[in-house]
Amino acid sequence: MAYDPELADRVRHTVAGMADATEKKMFGGLAFLIGGNMAVAASGEGGLLLRADPAGSADLCANPGVERAVMHGKAMDGWLRVSPEAVELDDALDRWVRVGVDYASSLPVK
Repeated sequence: MAYDPELADRVRHTVAGMADATEKKMFGGLAFLIGGNMAVAASGEGGLLLRADPAGSADLCANPGVERAVMHGKAMDGWLRVSPEAVELDDALDRWVRVGVDYASSLPVK
């Protein structure tokens, strides 16, 4: 499955004008990076792949449509999948993009 170009455009609009924001094809989707660190991606599996503070993963996963991303058979703290339904509304998308941007912004610039 290819990533949803409409969702990618919505994310692009949300990060437009942010300092050090770039785009890169990664993980089968289109990722948006801040300072070279991935913040959020329009995922090739649908919805968003999101970076977040690993310590907050459990709290974030309490939201409907949010779960830890599974990589190499292991659920990963700090990597979240947000379902397409959970980002249908612009306010919801903006909230999740902000989570990823805030975390990526806290990391050293690459």
